[in-house]
Amino acid sequence: MTISIMPCLDMQNGRVVKGVRFVDIRDAGDPVACAEAYCRAGADALALLDITATVENRPTLLDVVRDVTAAATVPVTVGGGISDLAAARAVLDAGADVISISSAAFRKPDLIAKLVDAFGGERVTVAVDAARNPALPSGYEVFIDGGRTATGADAVEWAARISDYGVGTILPTSKSTDGVRTGYDLPLIRSISAVTSAAVVASGGAGTLEHFHDAVKAGATVLLAASVFHFQVIGIPELKAYLASRNVAVRL
Repeated sequence: MTISIMPCLDMQNGRVVKGVRFVDIRDAGDPVACAEAYCRAGADALALLDITATVENRPTLLDVVRDVTAAATVPVTVGGGISDLAAARAVLDAGADVISISSAAFRKPDLIAKLVDAFGGERVTVAVDAARNPALPSGYEVFIDGGRTATGADAVEWAARISDYGVGTILPTSKSTDGVRTGYDLPLIRSISAVTSAAVVASGGAGTLEHFHDAVKAGATVLLAASVFHFQVIGIPELKAYLASRNVAVRL
């Protein structure tokens, strides 16, 4: 299995931003410039997430999607504000290769089936924002609305349901580790990897080269990160060379 490196461009008001535990947002640059730089550096894919579209009750900013996908030379996954089939089609028509849904998927699980049926599972990612909650069977609770709303649902049970719809990728992000650079939430990755045949994205918390390798060992096949790339803590060529030295298959 070849591991993919996926820089994440979180979007707010047309700019790339990065927060800590879904808050404390800071600017990280122009999305097109970031996309071009990451493609030159050897990224295997990009994620473009309009992080306030859902809570602002508006669709994804399609002009930004068009600009970024036109500049990118790798597949782009776009999420944020996709709440129905028409919105998903608009995002794909704007140049996205894959659409990502989260809150709408939880509120309307039948939407997942409709998207898979319309576009194919390989073009559908379902994101799962989760926080630790020892009262639930897996110890993780699903959050929606950009991490603002607790649902009471078990995150791993939800991931298993998502997998049954035939989606290509599940993208869990731990609120507990997001942006703090102390490492991915490995128990969450392990637990979700154990209940799905979909690709699992490691998201939230990378701070060192070792953290990426830990995520691979936990079952992730896509390694997503933002702040370490945005703020030049780790370079993509450096990361790929490190993983290759640990016998991880990467595209060099």
